[in-house]
Amino acid sequence: MYNEPDSSGEPEGSVRSGQSREGGEGGEGGEGGAGGPGDTAPASGGPGHRAGGPRRRAGRGRRVLRWTALSLAVLILGTAGAGYLYYEHLNGNLTKKPLTLGDNQLKHRQNAEGRTPLNILLLGSDSRNSERNLELGGSRRDVGRKPLADVQMLLHLSADRDSLSVLSIPRDTKVTIPECTDPEDESVHPQSTGKINSSLQYGGPGCTVATWMELTGIPIDHFMMIDFAGVVDMADAVGGVPVCVDANIHDSRSGLRLEKGETTVRGEQALQWLRTRHGFGDGTDIGRARAQHMYMNSMVRQLKAGTKLTDPGKLRSLAEAATKALTVDDGIEGVKDLYDLGNELKQVPTERITMVTMPWEYSDGGSYVVPKPGDAEKVFSLIRDDIALDGKDEKPKKEKKTSDPAAPADEIPVQVRNGTRTVTLGPVNGRAGVITEELRRLGFTQAGTDPEEAPQADTTVSYPSEDLRGDALAVAKALGLPERSVRQSAGVEQVTVVIGADWREGNAYPEQPAPEEDDERGAPESANALNGDEKKCMNVNPAHTW
Repeated sequence: MYNEPDSSGEPEGSVRSGQSREGGEGGEGGEGGAGGPGDTAPASGGPGHRAGGPRRRAGRGRRVLRWTALSLAVLILGTAGAGYLYYEHLNGNLTKKPLTLGDNQLKHRQNAEGRTPLNILLLGSDSRNSERNLELGGSRRDVGRKPLADVQMLLHLSADRDSLSVLSIPRDTKVTIPECTDPEDESVHPQSTGKINSSLQYGGPGCTVATWMELTGIPIDHFMMIDFAGVVDMADAVGGVPVCVDANIHDSRSGLRLEKGETTVRGEQALQWLRTRHGFGDGTDIGRARAQHMYMNSMVRQLKAGTKLTDPGKLRSLAEAATKALTVDDGIEGVKDLYDLGNELKQVPTERITMVTMPWEYSDGGSYVVPKPGDAEKVFSLIRDDIALDGKDEKPKKEKKTSDPAAPADEIPVQVRNGTRTVTLGPVNGRAGVITEELRRLGFTQAGTDPEEAPQADTTVSYPSEDLRGDALAVAKALGLPERSVRQSAGVEQVTVVIGADWREGNAYPEQPAPEEDDERGAPESANALNGDEKKCMNVNPAHTW
């Protein structure tokens, strides 16, 4: 991630002219609430505070939530290991909320076997509305403020359950927050533009889910949200996590002080590791994000190995901490569902786990970040298409030539959907209707328009069963689409054309370069990918050694 501004919920400002865009560090221990030179603006606050306004310094503990979703990501694994410990009691610990508050209901694409991926949005809340959270997070002036979702990570489990991709989005990413109705008081928050972390204040996690689907076009099946206290409890419950640095490190702002080599961090020291920014890499938030991913990888390896989960007392402690800390969507009925989800996730080998950050760039003025054109959409598209971010998926097998001839054009029902929406561009309104009319002109008189939006990078022609492959090929040929765009899918009921972001205008499909045999299928370099098996030491900033 990048150098984020204060998460206080105060109005936004802008990066100071001629200074670094590094974010304020007010949450890191020992800073006394003072932000450094070049602090970016505070994150947007509650309703009515989405634009300009005064700056303020951050309070102690402001950065604790940067890493809460990291522990939450392994929470499911830990719960799976805990087994069936007094289910009724644990079920009562869970808090439940609606999955989504938006109108954009997205559906998964099924693979040829009819299986679908599983997408879980992990959220870290910065709530100070309990004595324990206040003690851990500081800043009494934030008591009573609606919390922000300062950590947001999507877990994508592939349809074949062979790989796991984890996508983080910087908390100050400028997005469209759709209209959300708060389920607690029925208040309606109209569509607006703001930082993605503020979406939690507009009705709860269901609004954040709706915002993610609006931004990425990725359907989300579940969410799980955790607070300060839960993260601390979980870190202690697993008995500490091994981390490694390539030099002695002392970051006075976070308080982290370690000797070169591997150390098992727990309690306050684990907090310091996950909140340190200046001491890692080039002192920016990119280094901190990588350190968080390394921590998460190490914790996952421990939980999968079971080395910390053999003691019944530790199992009980982990289960209690996990369920008390969690807010989940109402589609998760209880601990058994968590257990089943965990069993699915734990079967993915660590070498097929890939963690990335959404490629981003600074907005004009530097008070926001925005998705990086091209690269961000590629990451979203890979997840939508269920292609692993590690680039290790087998390349699609060449479809065998069909012996089934196409039916006459006027006897082929065809459904056309608009998929032209991208991260940076809205949909081309009426696009599906234009191509429907073109198909009718070409003789496919049964072509019709589906009003459902289906954002995707590439135009495709899908068919449900082998006996319709000939029909699908005929439709593709008529539109000038390459044969590689034709695919079988259990998620459609007839030949279906989705007009992708690669065809935003005109009746003739634009000529596309043929993919090379060694074409890279994984995440772009700007996504800063980290493999789940990577055990390298964290690079220490030379200015923070001892």
